[in-house]
Amino acid sequence: MRRRIRALAAAFLALPLALAAAPSAHAADPTTMTSGFYVDPNSTAKQWVAANPGDGRTPAINGSLANTPQARWFGAWSGTIGTATGAYVGAADHAGKLPILVAYNIPLRDSCGGHSGGGASSPSAYASWIAQFAGGIANRPAVVILEPDALADSGCLNQTQIRERQTMISGAVSEFNRQAPNAWLYLDAGNPGWVSPADMAQRLHAGGLRQARGFSLNVSNYYTTAQNTAYGNAVNGELGARYGYTKPFVVDTSRNGNGSNGEWCNAAGRRIGTPTQLGGGAEMLLWIKAPGESDGNCGVGAGSSAGQFLPEAAYKMVYGY
Repeated sequence: MRRRIRALAAAFLALPLALAAAPSAHAADPTTMTSGFYVDPNSTAKQWVAANPGDGRTPAINGSLANTPQARWFGAWSGTIGTATGAYVGAADHAGKLPILVAYNIPLRDSCGGHSGGGASSPSAYASWIAQFAGGIANRPAVVILEPDALADSGCLNQTQIRERQTMISGAVSEFNRQAPNAWLYLDAGNPGWVSPADMAQRLHAGGLRQARGFSLNVSNYYTTAQNTAYGNAVNGELGARYGYTKPFVVDTSRNGNGSNGEWCNAAGRRIGTPTQLGGGAEMLLWIKAPGESDGNCGVGAGSSAGQFLPEAAYKMVYGY
């Protein structure tokens, strides 16, 4: 009996330490620390507008695209990553605005599609990169979308690679909890036409979703907000049933104004959607993919490379043709 009492007492005394050591799910709210979303002054649309003041397409692109808050994507092209994220978030913080960042450097990135292939050279290289990414943000407010497609795009990976990827994602969650307490981190969950809600719930959970803010949907795709909301709610239904928790989600509305025609790579006839905002059926509607930036050498972007700004595609996306 005494032994049992001593054990209970030890467990009780250890409880505060265990709670203190538990990873945080970000108690801070970056949306209340800022006054609206940050407009990237160096977005590809902004740069094109500045360089082409006399082009007949400039007024539409400037009015409908260039001044709408949208995400900046960070990868190997960003140079020293902690310096890059620190400078970007620092500029937004100076303006009192909330920046949206995308971490896009997972090894074997876009392993099935191939148009955006690349990424860090190894899991250890990625762990170092993402730790510096989070460290650059530090205590400043931010929204971060973690590795679009990484959990959905596993059909071209073997089981060892899938487990490594899940470990990298969950490790990233831990780094953001440790180093960037005022950032809301969203694990990407693909789109309604890709992975079943049950499978996606399992992948998100294995990637450490419980300790992140939530998950993101429709990044670089075209499904309607209503379709994404239904899918996000279904994923949450599976999370609740299997693991006992649910999470907020955000939807990429940058190109979903006309919905999807079944194509994912520079699809024709698409249209910009609801501008970046809080609420709207999800926790946030965000322009994560920059409208007008190519998905790769495909569709209406034939001959282009991923991320290249296509003014004609951007102009047509304003009007939906």
